[in-house]
Amino acid sequence: MRQLAYIWFNIHKVLSHIVEQDCWENNYNKEAYDLHLVRGKRMELEEVMYKRRSSREFLTKEIADEDIDTLTHYAMSGPSACNKRPWEFYIIKNAGIRGELRKVTKYTDYVSPLIIIVAGNTKRALALQLNDFWIQDCSAAIENILLGATSLGIGSCWCGLKPQVRPVKKVQTILGIEKHIVPLGLIHLGYTAQEPEQRSQYDKKRIHIME
Repeated sequence: MRQLAYIWFNIHKVLSHIVEQDCWENNYNKEAYDLHLVRGKRMELEEVMYKRRSSREFLTKEIADEDIDTLTHYAMSGPSACNKRPWEFYIIKNAGIRGELRKVTKYTDYVSPLIIIVAGNTKRALALQLNDFWIQDCSAAIENILLGATSLGIGSCWCGLKPQVRPVKKVQTILGIEKHIVPLGLIHLGYTAQEPEQRSQYDKKRIHIME
């Protein structure tokens, strides 16, 4: 056992050195190297669940394209009715467009370095009589983005658009999208000055067990 432990220690040491060399050889800075290690383990699921909070104040630091790509992968890993996958994602980096979107409602008026609009493509959703299932599909995608952002140390705030008619139309106009693409939610994303504390909002009275 002692010999196996010694072998494992040396393997771990070599692998750590390889990762470090890879980072420095690709001109990564120390912060990127630390992030590389964090990505290797992520947060535990329970920690992510309890740490997720709605953040409304963000730093100006931009979110890396790699992390944005990761979030969209998480979003599209969500369930959808009959696997129709009717979602569309609009990644808003442009400051001017973000400024317009902030004014859509008083509840969207926060300053963040990134906005993601999650919309449903009703032409790709279920048949008309079952059409509103796309709302559940896109809501699941939004929650995946929020949890994924938390796991990356990124703050988020989900601002609802549909079923409000005017905000939906305003966003369609700002983004220049057709009527069958219906914006469901606006997500503010960015790094925050303070890390949210873990907490549980569990309320046993809301649980109804029928045996």
